[in-house]
Parts: sequence; structure tokens; C-alpha cells
Amino acid sequence: MNEPIIIDLKPHHLGISVPDLEASIDWYRENLGFSLAKRLTLDAIPAKIAFLNHGDFNIELFEISEASPLPDDRRYPDRDIRTNGTKHIAFAVQDLRKFADTLKDRGVDFAKDVTEMDQTLMAFIRDNAGNLIELIQPPDL
Repeated sequence: MNEPIIIDLKPHHLGISVPDLEASIDWYRENLGFSLAKRLTLDAIPAKIAFLNHGDFNIELFEISEASPLPDDRRYPDRDIRTNGTKHIAFAVQDLRKFADTLKDRGVDFAKDVTEMDQTLMAFIRDNAGNLIELIQPPDL
């Protein structure tokens, strides 16, 4: 077995394929406070791309006209984990119950309401394209 590599890693961005780039930009801006940083197109794919940022974290949204829709099982946390691959992004929040109430008032789709597990509050929401997002309030936050 190889020795572990020691390197300073820092999260940079998450890429998400969406069916409607403009609607997704609005959703992430209005509900999670992201800002539009940059737009571009990649003619080789072809794809329309938007980079959103929130502090030091970025989301790269892709709109590709002939992309397959999100499979239904990917919309439910307990079913999604039964398929290998990347599952969701998680954002830590200080007052999850209050934030969840705000999102519910805005009509955000909840896949799993606020629950507690090992002194940690968590919930799952879906973005406008159905992608899962975990919201978490660890006890030390």
C-alpha cells in the first residue's frame, strides 16, 4: 500500500447539469444567496455555463440541450445512495429550523424535513432541477 499523499486541498466548486440555466441561476441566488460570477459557452459540447459563488465556494451550472433528465431515484436521499457516484452537496447553517421555515415560505421543495441524528440537525432540499442539497447544523457550529 502506498503512503498517503500530503497536500493542502481546499474545496473549489461543484458542477451541476441543469435543464434551464436562467431558472437555476435565479434559484441559487434567491434561495441560497449565490451570486453570478461569470457566463460562458463551450461550442465543442455545446453548453451554456454559469459560475456562481458564495464566499470561497463556487457552483458551475451547465445547460446542455440534449441532456437526459435527472433519474427519479436521484431526487430522494434514501434511494439515491443506492447508486454509486456523487450524491449531494451539503451546506452548514447556524439555525437550520429557522432557515428551513424561510425556504418553505418560498416554496422550496423538501425531500426530507429537518431531523436530528447524533445531535446534528439535517434536512434535504431539491433545487429547481431536482438535485439534492443537504442542509446541516452540526452541534459545534
